[in-house]
Amino acid sequence: MFYAIPLENKPSWRNPPWMTLLLIFVNMVVFWGPQRAEELALDRAARFYMASTLPGLELPLFVRWLDDVGSPNAADAKELLADNQTAALLENMGHEPRFLARLQAGWVITSAHPQYAQWKQERRTYENLLPAPFAPRWSQSYDKEAEIRPVTWISNAFLHASTGHMLGNMVFLFLFGFTVELALGRALYLGFYLLGALGASLLAGWAYAGSGGYGLGASGAISALMGMYAVMYRLRRIRFFYQLFFYFNYVTAPAIILLPTWITNELLQHFIGGQGIAYMAHLGGLLSGALLMAGVLLFRKQALHGTQPATPMDGFDGHVASARQCASKLKFDAACVEWRAAAKLRPDDAGTLRSWFNTARMWPAGEDFHRAALLIFRLAPSDVATLELQHSSYKIYLDQAKPGARLKADDMARLAGRFTRVGQFNDAEKLCQALIKTAPEHTALGDTVCIFANGLLQAGQHERARQWLPHLQRLAPQDMVTRTLQRS
Repeated sequence: MFYAIPLENKPSWRNPPWMTLLLIFVNMVVFWGPQRAEELALDRAARFYMASTLPGLELPLFVRWLDDVGSPNAADAKELLADNQTAALLENMGHEPRFLARLQAGWVITSAHPQYAQWKQERRTYENLLPAPFAPRWSQSYDKEAEIRPVTWISNAFLHASTGHMLGNMVFLFLFGFTVELALGRALYLGFYLLGALGASLLAGWAYAGSGGYGLGASGAISALMGMYAVMYRLRRIRFFYQLFFYFNYVTAPAIILLPTWITNELLQHFIGGQGIAYMAHLGGLLSGALLMAGVLLFRKQALHGTQPATPMDGFDGHVASARQCASKLKFDAACVEWRAAAKLRPDDAGTLRSWFNTARMWPAGEDFHRAALLIFRLAPSDVATLELQHSSYKIYLDQAKPGARLKADDMARLAGRFTRVGQFNDAEKLCQALIKTAPEHTALGDTVCIFANGLLQAGQHERARQWLPHLQRLAPQDMVTRTLQRS
């Protein structure tokens, strides 16, 4: 099994992903509300059924009917009957409406049967205990003679088969949903989520038509979010945690590479696994989400080229122009003031921070040099250009800052992880050592050392990684990297 989880992004609680949280809430309410009530009622009815004479009267006839109509489930049903697995047979019988119609019409157990009166009374009691169908009504049916109900192509995305199924889907919904929501806006995000569910259902309905059973779960719509995520970031290198069978690790790769990887995984699972999980719904969601996001990016690009963007009125451009003008006149102190003002307005603008840092380095003891450096170190993007800016700025800052660098523990942990990713192991190691010495109780210390040691392993530097084993045994004894080094 392969799956990937993005590690790079964190939700912004200044602008919370309310729509993602609302979708999670609705899924949980549906599952623990009407679905749970239906499940409890079915359990009560099943207990009555098992205690009655109905299993002995109906189930052998049900298995015989499956054999007579040439059902592909006949062989399994015979084994269940031989093993006295009445609960499983009862569940299977509930998915055979043709047999149930014959049974309720009195064509299976007729009035000539010696136990007909008792059967009829117990069958009536059992049916009265059955709840009004909820999950089957709103799920997507794959039965050959199922009525086409387009509403179920979306409603099935809010139903789940079990608690684990629901909770697992909600984790992935949150991990991918909040990023896509903040990129698209809440209204467009909701529309695309529902369209993703629709695309997943359409492909699943075509692939599984006539196979029987029901399709339900949010995984198709969540796969659409994954497709949107991959297309949205395209060539940006993102860290993903993944599991491949029993192997766990993380990979740094352009986001768009994950899209064909996910698609290939779903196709392989469909053809070699294929039972109990609607992999074609996942594939339909991935393709739908990727196409929707590609359309948005194309539309926004055309809109940008077709209209003159408004000039921001926050004064940023004015400060940048003044800074460049002052620098051209060699008035570097005034230029530094203007770059500082521009950085205050756009603290995430890498170009502005670079210019401020390079100007402020003329006064290595000045406050501007320290502040510009720290803002560069805290830049969130993880593309190659940003990582290179952070590393080159770090080397300059460490060498020139007076009276010394003012790195906080959080900054050291962040930079150690980022330098590991770009193969700057010497600087990453020095930061890990400094972090152990100055902040031995820091909450991110264990994760930072694990990332560094894993980076060494990935680079083939096993002996160097083993030197960190004592620290790993103390800080993260159960981590995968620690266990790997202990075995080597």
